[in-house]
Amino acid sequence: MIAARSRVRLGSWWLSPHLLTMTVAMASTACSGFQSVLDPKGPRAEAVSKLHWTLLSIATVVYVIVIAVLLYALWYASHRPLPAGDHPYRETPDQADTMKRGVIIAVAVTVIVLISFVFASVSTGSTLGRLGGTKPLRIDVVGHQWWWGVTYNDPDPHNQFETANEIHVPVGRPVLIKMTSQDVIHSFWAPNLSGKKDLIPGHQTITWFRADTAGVYRGQCAEFCGHEHAKMAFFIVAEPTLKFESWVQQQRGEAQKPTDSLQAAGERVFLNGPCAMCHTISGTGAGSKFGPNLTHLASRLTIAAGTLPNTTGNLAGWILDPQSIKPGVKMPPNRIDPQSLQALLAYLENLK
Repeated sequence: MIAARSRVRLGSWWLSPHLLTMTVAMASTACSGFQSVLDPKGPRAEAVSKLHWTLLSIATVVYVIVIAVLLYALWYASHRPLPAGDHPYRETPDQADTMKRGVIIAVAVTVIVLISFVFASVSTGSTLGRLGGTKPLRIDVVGHQWWWGVTYNDPDPHNQFETANEIHVPVGRPVLIKMTSQDVIHSFWAPNLSGKKDLIPGHQTITWFRADTAGVYRGQCAEFCGHEHAKMAFFIVAEPTLKFESWVQQQRGEAQKPTDSLQAAGERVFLNGPCAMCHTISGTGAGSKFGPNLTHLASRLTIAAGTLPNTTGNLAGWILDPQSIKPGVKMPPNRIDPQSLQALLAYLENLK
């Protein structure tokens, strides 16, 4: 319905407030991916989850014991007989020895608990540092304000390809990610699969994860990086090996050529307008690296780094006025007449 309406009334519909669009985006995102540290789907996330539950369990037991002892002490003090006369209450030697032993035992238990915490933390860190498998898939990730550039490496340069804000991986195979940033510090965090790892300008950091269950997992920049930090998301799509290899073959190919006159007109709008100054579409004259690679834009789940579902209406609104959707983003508004916009949308929808 959104797509159909956008084709008829693009101008007037997208001049209205974008509250409805954001509501639809949040609802659709909930259906297309989830993000939870309490639902691990890989060995690294499982190790972190086990550490979390271990520390929480021990801390809960300690808390209950401390509160119970405190309540008992209050009850005992309220029922203790008052001393005779003006003399203050004094413990007997046996009572003093009992309290001293209690303090010693409490300190010893505290030391044991703290040592167990250290042991559990170091053990988890050791597990996280070991690559869980052989022949990892190697991917480069570059953080930008506010989107993610993703490059799939291959010994043959002709087999390398780029995408944005979406990482496809095969189930059960470890994924080794080399990361850096083009501007400020970002942090790569996919809580269902891995912990946080910073991306630092001018420096390369490395992390890894393995998805043991097929699904779509939402990730997020976890280091405040500016105005639109909250709208710098990405999605990890874990799928069976054959499906992943089919996706890889598709991504390695050049952009699909226009199949009708409307799409051909849209290609001309893209190449002759400001779009080609910032984006790459393989197989065309557009080769800029300033913005996300759009060669296979139509195959992605979202646009604007997870901000909106990838629908015709949302794409139209993003092209016309991205600042109303993601204020501060480096993409400027575009003044395109309705006919040219329809053609451009038809062309971009063909980039699968």
